[in-house]
Amino acid sequence: MRFLDGRRPLAEDGLLAAAMAVLLTVVMLYSPRAGALDVAAGIAGSLALVAWRRAPLVALVLGAAFMLVVAARTQPGPAAAYPVMVAVFGAVRAGHRVAAAVVSVAFLGIAVAVNLPGADGAEENLQSVALLVGWFVAAGVAATVTRHRQAYLDEAEQRAAEAERTREEAARRRAGEERLRIARELHDSLTHSISVIKVQAGVAVHLAHRRGEEVPPALLAIQEASGDAMRELRATLEVLRDSDGGDGSEGEAAASGLDRLGDLVDRARSAGLDATVTVSGTRRDLPAEVDRAAYRIVQEALTNVSRHAGGAAAAVCVDYADGALVVQVEDDGEADPDAPPVPGKGLLGMRERVAALGGRLRAEPRAEGGFVVRAELPLEGAA
Repeated sequence: MRFLDGRRPLAEDGLLAAAMAVLLTVVMLYSPRAGALDVAAGIAGSLALVAWRRAPLVALVLGAAFMLVVAARTQPGPAAAYPVMVAVFGAVRAGHRVAAAVVSVAFLGIAVAVNLPGADGAEENLQSVALLVGWFVAAGVAATVTRHRQAYLDEAEQRAAEAERTREEAARRRAGEERLRIARELHDSLTHSISVIKVQAGVAVHLAHRRGEEVPPALLAIQEASGDAMRELRATLEVLRDSDGGDGSEGEAAASGLDRLGDLVDRARSAGLDATVTVSGTRRDLPAEVDRAAYRIVQEALTNVSRHAGGAAAAVCVDYADGALVVQVEDDGEADPDAPPVPGKGLLGMRERVAALGGRLRAEPRAEGGFVVRAELPLEGAA
């Protein structure tokens, strides 16, 4: 089977034709009736086998015609039928069974006519013809079996591809259903809670203004943070309800990026965190994934400073380096430099984002006190 369907069929067919030509040449050289024209016809009929796979009808007709000339003039015996049998095999394998049967009957009929009873050795010649009939039938049967087996293999491969496609479609459908379920849960629970917080904070700010009282900075921070949370939550819900099954990068990119870094730091300051921002290098457009990851890393790092290092000052540094974006957030809180950081969900999310971009993340206590988060995000290939 590999010989029939290999990747180098032309070379294989050429070797087959050459071997057949050598065999017939040797047989005819020992025949007293063979002349130069007969040897040339035998070689031509053998070389026609080069096309038995690509043009089986051409190989069948040419091979049978030349071999009939050889059989009628020199009577070399069964050897003259070998190229024709190979051509018949190729024609039946390609689906040309009628043409193969017609050529086989014609070739065998002429062979019988050439070896009519009454000639010397007629009985032996007729036995040879009968043997050739069996060989031709065997060649046709073998070709039919080969054709059916190949059809079975093609059908099995097609069924496997269809099953794989069906599994992928089912997986996508289940993923879409799960996204919709999560979107409904978020909308019915989290959206309601944040809306209540935003409304209550707005009412408190309004009442403070009506009474002429100074609005506490923490209350303003709650109002602003709840508004931003609603905005990002809506963007997340749009991503989850994306019917195309995309990764949601466009929706999340619209919700967060370094262009909103100033608002992020202002919210941290309004919550009581002393935060500064330093940007170095030449500002330029960033791949969406890098821009989004940088924003989220700064956001999570500032959140951790507010939660775990009360009263600390935080310094945010963004460096547009060659081929990479470097983001660093450090604080001077009272952290134990000898205690390793506890890997919570925030740090895990940072590492996953950085790893997905092929970058590096360093999150550890500083020797002089406090904590540092440094992420190097490569720009090449991130888009």
